[in-house]
Amino acid sequence: MSEKPRQPWYRQGWPWFLIAFPALAVVGGIATLVIAMQSFDGMVVDDYYKEGRAIVQTIGRVEHARELGLRAQLRVRSESVHIELSASDVASLPERIRLTVAHPTRGGLDQELVLAGSAGVYEAALAPLGTGRWLFVIEDEARSWRMDGSAFLPAEMEITIDPNV
Repeated sequence: MSEKPRQPWYRQGWPWFLIAFPALAVVGGIATLVIAMQSFDGMVVDDYYKEGRAIVQTIGRVEHARELGLRAQLRVRSESVHIELSASDVASLPERIRLTVAHPTRGGLDQELVLAGSAGVYEAALAPLGTGRWLFVIEDEARSWRMDGSAFLPAEMEITIDPNV
């Protein structure tokens, strides 16, 4: 009887097959950890009651904008924003407004501007906005009224915000 010489363990297939599954799990865990460390999703709100009350107040401010007959036309350019604000009583238009431009998922890209203008026309410099959906919130400085709208940039560069719709 001739006996074949035994091969060392590392030249056989079964040990490598059995080692592959735990090794893949370790590599997948490290990849998941790297992704989690690089993309911060933000904090979950702790005080739900307070947030709920803020939503009710926001609805009241939108109603006040509707009562004033406010309407806004925004034109977003690469590095500026132009807003034409109209109201049923032109004398009620403020000299300064607050514009918040927010990305729904990336808070670090949000911008808050105070725009001065006259006769309902406001313009200001704006940091370039990336491709995607953006939220636009217009308020007076006293924050007594509020209008909000959204647009998918760069396809929608002109946005109409009308709380009556």
